[in-house]
Amino acid sequence: MPHRHRDPGGQRRAGLLLCGGLAVAVSACTASGAAPAPSQRAASARPHAAPTFAPSRDAAGTVWLCRPGLRHDPCAGSLSATTVLASGLRVERPAPKAGGQGFDCFYVYPTASGEHRLNADLRVQAAETQVAFAQAARFSQVCSVWAPMYRQVTVSGLGAVGQRARHAGQVAFASVLAAWRDFLAHYDDGRPIIFIGHSQGSVMLIRLLSQYVDPDPALRRRMVAAILAGGNVVVPAGKLVGGSFRHLPLCAAARQAGCVIAYSSFPSRPPADSLFGRPGQGVSVMSGQTATAGLQVACVNPADIGGGAADLTPYFPVSALFPMTAQSPPGPALSTPWVSYPGLYRASCESSGGASWLQVTDSAGAGDHRPVVTEALGPAWGYHLEDVNLALGNLVADVQAEEQAYVAGGGPP
Repeated sequence: MPHRHRDPGGQRRAGLLLCGGLAVAVSACTASGAAPAPSQRAASARPHAAPTFAPSRDAAGTVWLCRPGLRHDPCAGSLSATTVLASGLRVERPAPKAGGQGFDCFYVYPTASGEHRLNADLRVQAAETQVAFAQAARFSQVCSVWAPMYRQVTVSGLGAVGQRARHAGQVAFASVLAAWRDFLAHYDDGRPIIFIGHSQGSVMLIRLLSQYVDPDPALRRRMVAAILAGGNVVVPAGKLVGGSFRHLPLCAAARQAGCVIAYSSFPSRPPADSLFGRPGQGVSVMSGQTATAGLQVACVNPADIGGGAADLTPYFPVSALFPMTAQSPPGPALSTPWVSYPGLYRASCESSGGASWLQVTDSAGAGDHRPVVTEALGPAWGYHLEDVNLALGNLVADVQAEEQAYVAGGGPP
């Protein structure tokens, strides 16, 4: 079925969410730092105290894009949504009740900064606010969302090569690592943690997890789950563990704690020059995964973690204030900040020709005029820009199930 364009500005806006894995910048993430002291606190589910409004920059120098009690927190906005059916019928659904206060989500956003320099500064600007709302806000139903600003490699910085690229990557990762240490030392208080990243954010979290969480049994016990979309996590072919992580397995069941959900979405098999879905290419190299022999890019279907095909539950912001992933149906303007299109997409994990990917199929039939996503940046990128939003409802439900498993099992083994 031909894909209908979501809006005429899609190509112009797509650059705001570019992945950090362009081939010209693959050497930009090779830095490492000293490991923090292993946590001695037992995993718990203690909720945060009643929040008070806090400045974005804390005493340790971390600038928080999202955190409990932060004024103008983009991860704490309204979650009311309009569900649009294939018939065009609209049903408004009120914001769900917040929950999961005993769990913390540590979110690292994708490449968003349009600053004309190699690395972004720490000013909270519209680009970061927009992507945090679009990707992380709905997780506030199941956790307290913490998102540090970091000196990410900017869109223009992705063109750097050689030493300049390596330095830019070192600066970006050192910034995330400093925020992580601050979060552990002053905020988390032993609560279980969910890691959430996309694109460059996933690259940063793959490095953080592999170097500082995976080798530390105490921190591993506190990891409820890691969502690493569009980051090319790799595993030995046919295996659930190994490759990117020595101990952290891919999720294989809906109610499983301590595991990783990773995927990159495409409408068909990624081409040979794809930046995602193929080991050793694009973002794989940027995250330090240069080996390819015997490895495949991980795919865990967020709609059916146990395997098979299932419907996605997409959520998109609709306001013009959030242009990167804004999506509205034809007809009168929506009165809610979110829209969902049930039954519009179906997903399954596929592997063929050296590629592994989340196959996303547009299920729209005749008379279904709901907008659908496109490969806005071309076939090599697939549906990268919408990796998170295509499955956002599923991912929130996955985290909730993993939290229940964590509590029931006293933490992962």
